[in-house]
Parts: sequence; structure tokens; C-alpha cells
Amino acid sequence: MTGTAAIPADVAALPAFDAGIDDESVARERCAAFRSVAQRLREAVGQRLVGQQSVVDQVLWSLFAGGHVLLEGVPGLGKTLLVRTLGEALHLDFARIQFTPDLMPADILGTQILVEDSHGHRVMQFRPGPIFTQLLLADEINRASPKSQSALLEAMQERSVTVGGETHRLKAPFLVLATQNPIEQEGTYPLPEAQLDRFLLKVHVPGVERADLQEILRRTTVQGQPPVAPVIDARRIQEAQRLARRIVVAAPVQDYVIRLVLATHPGGAHGDARAARDITVGASPRAAQAIVSCAKVRALLDGRFHVSIADVHAVAPAALRHRIAPSFEAEADGLDADRIVAGIIERLPREVPEDAAPAGEGAP
Repeated sequence: MTGTAAIPADVAALPAFDAGIDDESVARERCAAFRSVAQRLREAVGQRLVGQQSVVDQVLWSLFAGGHVLLEGVPGLGKTLLVRTLGEALHLDFARIQFTPDLMPADILGTQILVEDSHGHRVMQFRPGPIFTQLLLADEINRASPKSQSALLEAMQERSVTVGGETHRLKAPFLVLATQNPIEQEGTYPLPEAQLDRFLLKVHVPGVERADLQEILRRTTVQGQPPVAPVIDARRIQEAQRLARRIVVAAPVQDYVIRLVLATHPGGAHGDARAARDITVGASPRAAQAIVSCAKVRALLDGRFHVSIADVHAVAPAALRHRIAPSFEAEADGLDADRIVAGIIERLPREVPEDAAPAGEGAP
């Protein structure tokens, strides 16, 4: 469904995010507008979701980087509430699919049906499924069979759906926010590596703190859920995404990202010696793309027009944890993907090795 309330006048009157940022004063104006909208989104989500600020920030990184998010956490932590609230604040078409073992691909994509036209002739007509939206909540995605999970692959990568030999484009922006429970394995189907790689970030949703739980009880047992006003529409989101892509990545920082991703490859020329023991499958090039894209958004949210090593360190765990496969030895030692990534970051030198030619990105 699409929100019917209007975008606030002061937000609608903001200058186009991606126009004319070559001038420093104009660039700062665009940056301030971007940060203002992001803060409004945080406040809108905070009206209903208590705490989880880190989770909200990572979802915003992915939104403005134009990628999909996999939210993983035990039940009851507000994953679905976060997505539904964000759907209202973004003023986008929103749909939810509850993934179950009996869900079929046609329930997601749509199907061809036989109808009668105005001349009395019977023709096949495509009836779109719930995937034809802009913000899709794939709730408990690992409860559906691999056959149904794979129905999302083309949509997530190509932003299109092919049914009956005909390709249908999805409206932009298109964002999938999927949830899954990491502890309940009965009746679930783990996502294959190819589909995990389609998610820009995998975000861990932690448990709540004591003060947060007190506030949750106050809000849910005393007050009703407050309405959430729309903050930004599709056009502004796309402008913000274009602005984020123009943030500069210096040659040494980009080379650091490359070396970080290559360090996850066991047996490679740039592999980390410890990682060769702890990892069976390293991160794909999409990991480097995810790190750079999200680091640009983080830098912009911090009021900077260049990416720092600190930005890379902040986004790397969420970009890498679902793209590496820990070895049996690592699991036996109690090492998960996050601890392996943290070890690689700790051991990886920041300076460019003398025998390596840095690859850089020019100014926008």
C-alpha cells in the first residue's frame, strides 16, 4: 500500500540532493539536507521501535546505497515492526510476504490467468504478485523452500520479474528487507550462498537492554502505537542515492577495501594466513561493492565528502558476515564469521604494501 499523507513541506522544499555539488557551499547544503532527512527517518522509526539504533543506521546505509538487507535475530526484537514503520516513513508502496513451507513462487511473482476480453475471446493475462512493490518485507524468509526463495533472485539483482517468457520491470526504488530467526532450525531452509550474496548487508538484531525493555512495556501496555508521518518519497530517495555515489574514495582507502576482501580468500596470493585455516569460501566482489557503497553513505551521514578507514571498519562486518563460510576448524574453535572478520581487520595493515599498485577512484 502507498501512504496517502503528504511529505512535510520543509522536506519537499529541500534542494535536489544530487544537483550541483561541485561548489563547496552547495555541497554542504546538499549534505545538510541529506542528514536532516536521515535524522527524521531515525525519529520516525524511534516513535515505535525502542533502542536498536545501530540496526536502524545499518538499514539506512543500505537504503541510501540501494541494496537489500537481511535482518537476523530471535523473535520479538522488533524486526517486523522496524520494516513496517520504515514503510510508512518512506512513503513507498509496501507489501509483506509471510514465508511458509507451502509458499509457491507464483504466490510471490504472480501468475498468468485466463480471462475474457471485450470481444469475448479468451486470453492469458498476467496478474502481478506482491513482489510488485517498492519496499518488500520478506518475513521469516528461511521458512520457505529453496524453490520459493529463489523466486526473489532475479528481482533482487535485476529489479525485474520474468513470467511466461515476458519480463516486467519493478518500480524504483526496490528494496527487500528480509527477516530470519537464527536459533530455530526445525522446518527451515537455510538460504543458499547465491541468494545471501544478493543482500547488501546482513544485520544482527541484538537483545534489548533493561532500560529499553522498561520503555517497551510502557509504550505497549499503556499507550497505543503513534502514527508515523511520511518523511521522504521515491524521487528524493533516488536523488539521495545518487548523491551518496558521488562521495570520494581515495586510492589508499579503496585499495584497503580490496585487500580486506582478498584477505578472506583462502589460498589466494593476498590471503590472510590465519583466514586460510578459518575460511573455506571467501567473499565475492559484491562484498567490496557493498563496503564501498555503505561507507560512502556513512561518510555523508557524518558530514564528510570522503570515505575513511573508520567507515570501512564500521560497515565491513555486516557486508562480510554472510559472504564467508567458516571452516570446520573455526567452528570447532568457537569462531563465527564476525570474529573471523574482526581478526582479519586487526591483522590487515592499513598502509599499501610497496609491491602493490593501489587502485583508486577519482573525484566526482
